[in-house]
Amino acid sequence: MLIREIIEYLEQIAPTSLQESYDNAGLITGNPDWKAKKALICLDAIEKIVDEAIAQGCNLIIAHHPIVFRGLKRFNGTDYVQRTIIKAIKNDIAIYAIHTNLDNVYQNGVNGKIAEKLNLQDCKVLAPKPGLERAIIYAPLILADRLKKDLEVLGEALAGGSGYDFSGLGISTNGGRAKIDFQYAGQFRRQVETEIKGYGSGINYDIIPLANINNQVGSGLIGRLKKPLTEKEFLIRVKKKMKVGVIRHTALRNKKVAKVALCGGSGSFLLAKAKSAGADVFITADFKYHEFFDAEDQLVIADIGHYETEQYTIELLEQIINEKFRTFATYCTAVNTNPVQYF
Repeated sequence: MLIREIIEYLEQIAPTSLQESYDNAGLITGNPDWKAKKALICLDAIEKIVDEAIAQGCNLIIAHHPIVFRGLKRFNGTDYVQRTIIKAIKNDIAIYAIHTNLDNVYQNGVNGKIAEKLNLQDCKVLAPKPGLERAIIYAPLILADRLKKDLEVLGEALAGGSGYDFSGLGISTNGGRAKIDFQYAGQFRRQVETEIKGYGSGINYDIIPLANINNQVGSGLIGRLKKPLTEKEFLIRVKKKMKVGVIRHTALRNKKVAKVALCGGSGSFLLAKAKSAGADVFITADFKYHEFFDAEDQLVIADIGHYETEQYTIELLEQIINEKFRTFATYCTAVNTNPVQYF
């Protein structure tokens, strides 16, 4: 089996088109046409993980966090990122990252795994991505056929297992100009506009948001407990289920916890959504000091740590791969890569 086959399957579940603009998900080192020997699954593909992959005979590392976020100008080993990349390349080890694209899917996603661990029910995406949009393009006849074909190719590339394609992509003529009319998933607006603008100023177009959202794609989750708990009872459950030693939280409100919002990793940007959704507790990580005030006694913020919210992503990825490739050897890392320690 080739590394490409594993990547293609993972991207059916979490297309890279769903990653956030700042992210760098995808194949970072290695060749997709290499034969996949064994895979090591981790959160952070740091140097110790590469050492572990070598010891286990793995030539593929599947990580949640990309080891490279920004462009590298030098490869002289002066920092941990460069040392990791150099060691991986020297040992013919491919590193693949599946990050915010895995965060942004409900089925088989990071947040769904957290909800499963906390026994939440009736879950839904907290901040769904935009639904369909309609593009109407007016182009000179001489360009219309080529533009339509390029948009068809773009649509196939962006679909990538996300369940979307460019529907109703049609063309009609009127007064020496062509009209191209189609629908697409709203999260692809930037790519669509880039394609259109590449044809120059002779093209006019309108983007019309349609009144819908995609409930299967987006940030965070909200669900309910089967039976309401006191705040202390619920925080004890969180500590036990999420293997957390310390929870940073806002003042308890002495109210029952029935609805729970959550977001793996850094989720403070979803606080307003959690409040408006009526959550009693919002579980996430990386809240800054002043951001805790923003709870305004409307809910309890429970910051359990970045690594702690995402640790079960390793288990999730192993399950996803093993369900598809039953005879392929995978290992969950034995290395705790959490850079935050508690005394």
